[in-house]
Amino acid sequence: MNQQADSWRRMMQAVQDFHHKHDFKNTGGEELNYRIALMAEELGEISSCVTKGKSKHLLAEEVADLLILLMGTGIAAEFDLNQAFWKKMDQLMQRDSRMVNGRIRVSEFRDME
Repeated sequence: MNQQADSWRRMMQAVQDFHHKHDFKNTGGEELNYRIALMAEELGEISSCVTKGKSKHLLAEEVADLLILLMGTGIAAEFDLNQAFWKKMDQLMQRDSRMVNGRIRVSEFRDME
């Protein structure tokens, strides 16, 4: 077993333990609309860190909050986020990139014709 896979399992178990500790399944904490609202809130906090020049430590903390929410969403919606990640990365690695408004974009670029 490689270290990365072991680390992922330990991270997911920690999030699962957090869900169990607070009984998210039976108290609305795993309801997907609620989780989306929490993710939007975390994105706002991340944005605030960046736009207001807050410390990298605080930015890292807010990004970790979002990661924990994303991992918990995999638990709540009963999908394997690790598997979904690698499937998506395989797709992304096949895509081309373009400069759009001076910044790199990697997309399927469905051109309008």
